[in-house]
Amino acid sequence: MDTKSFKRSLQQSDNYHRKGFGHEAEVMETLESEYQSDLIQEIRNNNYILKKGRITIYLAQAFGFCWGVERAVAMAYETRQHFPGERIWITNEIIHNPSVNQRLKEMQVGFIAMKGNEKDFSVVQSGDVVILPAFGASVTEMELLDNKGCQIVDTTCPWVSKVWNSVEKHKKRDYTSIIHGKYNHEETIATSSFAGIYLIVLNMSQAQYVADYILNGGDREEFLAKFKNAHSQGFDPDKDLTYIGIANQTTMLKSETEAIGKLFEHTMLRKYGPLQLNQHFMSFNTICDATQERQDAMFELVEEELSLMVVIGGFNSSNTTHLQEIAINRRIPSYHIDSAARILPGNRIEHKPLDRDLTVAENWFPEGVVKVGITSGASTPDKVVEEVIEKIFLFLD
Repeated sequence: MDTKSFKRSLQQSDNYHRKGFGHEAEVMETLESEYQSDLIQEIRNNNYILKKGRITIYLAQAFGFCWGVERAVAMAYETRQHFPGERIWITNEIIHNPSVNQRLKEMQVGFIAMKGNEKDFSVVQSGDVVILPAFGASVTEMELLDNKGCQIVDTTCPWVSKVWNSVEKHKKRDYTSIIHGKYNHEETIATSSFAGIYLIVLNMSQAQYVADYILNGGDREEFLAKFKNAHSQGFDPDKDLTYIGIANQTTMLKSETEAIGKLFEHTMLRKYGPLQLNQHFMSFNTICDATQERQDAMFELVEEELSLMVVIGGFNSSNTTHLQEIAINRRIPSYHIDSAARILPGNRIEHKPLDRDLTVAENWFPEGVVKVGITSGASTPDKVVEEVIEKIFLFLD
């Protein structure tokens, strides 16, 4: 399928909407009422610090809703207002935040359910309105909805679209797209659907394995087993790693994405020499500005002598997980929660450690003077951060 031509054709359709419906002012007033916080603004105005008694809150200087997320949520609200009588669906969570998604459900926006390992689009009828979330949607899903005659509202973040353009360029030159991301994440699924030949690497360890294979060869079957579900159909590491381009899931750890890009650049340089490098390697900067800013702010925050760190965001939020990694790597006791409700009576907290299931920690909040670092993922409203801070201050009683 010519994905570039399909996307161009879709965008020219009268059933495709990407710029909102003219209700911006009214919707922004609603969003400010539901998601903004006077307390958070007060902390911002006080150099991102708030002290009460024995507790001092240190707030990261970049956190919470990014522009792309705010845009997606606003467009979803506008869609409900613009189509008051139509059935509205969304192909996935609009963003990775439970309170925002619950609010859309209350607005009678339906979420496409899973049937086995696939989404069940049988509930969608011709004329229904379907929202594509901030992470985007696969080409297959877009084509299906277009064929059904749906009104498509595309809230895909422009940074995600930028990655899609990069893999289209790889495909045009018959390069394999090496995508730094999680193969089962909605964004990476969408990105890989625009690629031709692709391989998804999760981290530097997997990238190093691929680099070693490029330089030294290896066991083909072992390679394919290691990257099961993370490559295009018919992928052959013995011939499909000769020409490569780098792309990424926009919410991955920026420093790791950069390091993986450099690793493959040096690998192809060693393999083919400086004169042939540009014939075998392509790279574009597709690191999201908002992701980068939040990670940079986190690195700055962990320089403080913090007693503990609270990271707020959806448990399936990749960018939130990577903020958590930064604190853990600095050996700061850290708790990833998605709402203030996770702070339980009796000095207990229900949180999600990295790569583990939810667990309850006892006596998590220490006695005496406590310095609490707080940040939140790009899908977390300020109101949720406010609720967490207010609950932390109950330890003063």
